[in-house]
Amino acid sequence: MPTGGAGDPINVYSELEPVYGDATETARRRYETIKAAFVERFGSAPEAYARSPGRVNLIGEHIDYEGYGVLPMALAVDTVVAVRRGCDQLVVCNVDAAKYPEKVFSVDPAQEVDVGKHNWGNYFVAAYKGVFEHLAEKGQQAPAPVGLEIMVHGTVPTGGGLSSSAAIVCASAMAVMRMHGIEFTKGEVAEFTARAERYVGVTSGGMDQAISIMGMPGIAKLVEFNPVRASDVVLPEGTVFVVANSLAVSNKAESATKHYNLRVVECRLAAAALALALGQSREEARKIITLKEVEPLIEAKYSGPKASTSGAQLAAVQELLHDGAYSTGEIEELLGTKLTDLYEGNASALRVLGANDSFELKKRALHVYAEKQRVPDFRDVCNSGAPVDEKMAKLGQLMDESHASCRDLYECSSVELDALVQVNKGAGAIGSRLTGAGWGGCTVSLVRQEDVDAFIEKVKEGYFQGLVAAGRIKAEELGEHIFASKPAAGGAVLNLRL
Repeated sequence: MPTGGAGDPINVYSELEPVYGDATETARRRYETIKAAFVERFGSAPEAYARSPGRVNLIGEHIDYEGYGVLPMALAVDTVVAVRRGCDQLVVCNVDAAKYPEKVFSVDPAQEVDVGKHNWGNYFVAAYKGVFEHLAEKGQQAPAPVGLEIMVHGTVPTGGGLSSSAAIVCASAMAVMRMHGIEFTKGEVAEFTARAERYVGVTSGGMDQAISIMGMPGIAKLVEFNPVRASDVVLPEGTVFVVANSLAVSNKAESATKHYNLRVVECRLAAAALALALGQSREEARKIITLKEVEPLIEAKYSGPKASTSGAQLAAVQELLHDGAYSTGEIEELLGTKLTDLYEGNASALRVLGANDSFELKKRALHVYAEKQRVPDFRDVCNSGAPVDEKMAKLGQLMDESHASCRDLYECSSVELDALVQVNKGAGAIGSRLTGAGWGGCTVSLVRQEDVDAFIEKVKEGYFQGLVAAGRIKAEELGEHIFASKPAAGGAVLNLRL
């Protein structure tokens, strides 16, 4: 049984079965395809494989980068990186060469990642840099970099909000570690891969990497940060989650300045504005990065029964931040500094400031403080002794509330996601919500095990048949776009003889 604690070493196997379980034979055929592509390109078999899964977040959206816990599970879909030492460069190839052409990079760990020219190979370079930077941070002597031959294959939908980017970064990092004889704990890999992904231009909060590395079969995880750690959450018996792809694509790295990274900036500015209103000096307020850091200030003023829940924070936001957008000039006057000075050296934030001149602070803070409470509430329902049907109803309600908050307060939904959630609910979902960064991608729906097949057929009819009729997708591809899943295994290195 794979282990999933932050202090555990990366799982290493010589067989596929511990990772893929009942799907081992299907996985074996896939790995043989990857090996064949590797041999065709490089002339001999890979030394090892590393794999890391996508994930679906059950509750807790857009709060990991604010320092709050989230509750995801690993999926069976994953990215596999086949690797061998050789040559004097990093040669990064993909089984789907037509879509992902070969890329060649230097072995220099200090090389820059060219975010101005976004290409899929950047994810491997980001992971490569991350491994060596983490060694330096630990004060450990790094081994001499070696050239690597790489063949990648992924089954995580890209732009679907299931964290294909974290899957490739985590798998790549483990492959680099394996070829250089480097060992880190799962927690370490989760931490440095979250930082490494920022080289690609996304301000990642860390949830995606943590669950991709620490996922376990049959178990969801409450993932917390600083330091990263994960505790098991056992879902009610008969619980299945169905993932459905809206087919509205939102690649975080490509739309970050108007979407994901903009929200990160808005949350920091909301935290600073709250701190000022709660009596902090401008200098103190400018140092605050996350809304979580403001909690002690709120509790000091809004004491009483509400202080132990999100109620105090929501009350403070309602009272202290005004409705509507804040202009750049208004925020600069509040903080007593130019925003470009506040974010000096932060390239992704500076790109946000260059592309936006107004910022929603109140709605973003209201979402974060309400959503962060739904995470422990979800866990507590799972851990309670209530009847299964009652548990499911409560979990469904939390999921529905989360989607409404993402739609109305965080404004990270889309027309397609809202339509798909509505179809999901009409098809019998107990709860349904967008998952991942939003602005496209997938929904996740809570469904009883005995209802899964009927539910999927209804959603196919209500949402996907129109896309098939319009020629957007093929009927035989529907299984890639809507599927049921229970929690699956996390990242691993595989030393296979195929």
